[in-house]
Amino acid sequence: MESKTVKGKRSRAIERKARTTARKVALAPPAMTVTFRHVDSSDALRAYAERKFAHIGKLLKRPSEAHLILTVDKYRQHGEVTLKSGRLAVTAAEETKDLYAVIDLLADKVGRQLKSHLGKSKTRKVRAPSASEVLAAAETTRSSGGERA
Repeated sequence: MESKTVKGKRSRAIERKARTTARKVALAPPAMTVTFRHVDSSDALRAYAERKFAHIGKLLKRPSEAHLILTVDKYRQHGEVTLKSGRLAVTAAEETKDLYAVIDLLADKVGRQLKSHLGKSKTRKVRAPSASEVLAAAETTRSSGGERA
């Protein structure tokens, strides 16, 4: 006789978590495209933006790309970002007196939007009851409510 080694619920959950973390680590940060309008391009600003948006790749399940537009008009520093991953597209715009602050605010805003979207999609994924669960629930309501006369 062959005896199968049955894994428990806890060990399966641990393995599943290890697989998902390994998959998330394998995902690269979003491919950044930085456009400078009315300002000289700066490698420091570009590197800062890439560093700020790198953590967003961990929230997504698919490879993503981000397009950041930085604009300077007199004393107005303006930034726009569009993040695309699969069918999901997130946009944000900010305006302050410092381009580094603009990048910070944009990263925070996009992060909040993605967390909100992920929360909504997780609540939508509610498992439908199986046929046996439906029959058992109907039987208990019939037996408890049907015997009154």
